[in-house]
Amino acid sequence: MQIYKIKNCNCLFFFVLFFIAGCMNSALKERKINKNIFNDTITKDTIVIILDSVKDEQQQVLQKKKISEFEQKLIDEGLVNIKDLDSTIVVDLRYSTENNFMKMDVYGDWENAYLQPDVAEKLVLAQHFLQLKHPNYKLIIFDAVRPVSVQQKMWETLDLPMKEKTKYLSPPKKGSLHNFGAAVDLSIVDEFGEELDMGTEFDFFGELAYPRKEIQLMKQGKITPAQINNRQMLREVMRKAGWTNIETEWWHFNSVDWKEAKERYDKVE
Repeated sequence: MQIYKIKNCNCLFFFVLFFIAGCMNSALKERKINKNIFNDTITKDTIVIILDSVKDEQQQVLQKKKISEFEQKLIDEGLVNIKDLDSTIVVDLRYSTENNFMKMDVYGDWENAYLQPDVAEKLVLAQHFLQLKHPNYKLIIFDAVRPVSVQQKMWETLDLPMKEKTKYLSPPKKGSLHNFGAAVDLSIVDEFGEELDMGTEFDFFGELAYPRKEIQLMKQGKITPAQINNRQMLREVMRKAGWTNIETEWWHFNSVDWKEAKERYDKVE
């Protein structure tokens, strides 16, 4: 690297200080650069170390921003990362972890939530309505677009009688609105990042998760009025933004119906 001579020592001092303060605090610590860097005895070698460190840190940042091959495929197909539209929405893709009913990571290094562009805009709108009422609350996304291949794994893993299984999961041959990027699974977190109590966990397979039975369940003492209020808050902001909920999962919302999804979107295989 070519180093240009700077006649004014003060200029050289501030030049180096700028790089240190703006870019290199962590990198300098890793390289254990002597504190004498802040005096007037700055050498060419020191400047080279600093500039190399800046370059290393920039490369690390770029590496972190790289997306998986499958995510690039989703982008190429026209889907959008919800974080690109609203960075305040929290994303916790459960199928990219082992914290799901299958106890396995089926998304791998794919960690972002993707939806059709107009669907994503509805989600941003729902976040807006939520924060109008509760400025410190945020939506948290558990699942968005879901490839048909993952739907197949879920179908094979869910060990329930056929009649019960179809209440919670669409057969892979039929598909789900998730497969089009037109459905989302979500909840709400408070100002501390804690999920509101909805009475069950996400992907709970049983009547306690049924919106249609909430009043009955409350009378039986199985869920509380506060839990129902939290669910109603979620439904209120989602419906206001143009979403519809289903009867057996408090967390699942559709942006369009099946007919419109088939007309407007392609399935993600």
